Amino acid sequence: MQICSVCSEQTPKYRCPVCKIRYCSLGCYKKHKDTCVPFEPPAPTDPEVKDSFNTEPWTVEDLLDEDDIIDKVPLQRLQLLGQSKQLRDLLCNPHLRQLLRSVDSADNKYDAMKAAMQEPLFVEFSDKCLKTVENEAESFTSNEGDDL
Repeated sequence: MQICSVCSEQTPKYRCPVCKIRYCSLGCYKKHKDTCVPFEPPAPTDPEVKDSFNTEPWTVEDLLDEDDIIDKVPLQRLQLLGQSKQLRDLLCNPHLRQLLRSVDSADNKYDAMKAAMQEPLFVEFSDKCLKTVENEAESFTSNEGDDL
């Protein structure tokens, strides 16, 4: 669990667009902005390294903290995917696993996804993933309405 980089007390909800530190509130942002230093990744010294891409694997935190993603699914709901028996059963199919590997390793993810969506098995898998996440979203919404 992360904590606010400014007050070290609360869970951060925001990220500074300049230096990328995490903070929890407007008050912490105001304290931080006076000392904010822009984040600059170190430049590679080897010219060959400049042209290569980053081979380090992405973590769940990296994916969930993307600032340019509008439609985020909370980690709690993503974890439901791993608990779905229907999804586990589908993942026993070697053809589906190969399709998922090909999309994951493709240079052009958009084209790979478009091609995979032509496969009924992949469409079934995608639909089950969405239903698993959306059904949980509906239950959260209905539970919140019960409190009123």
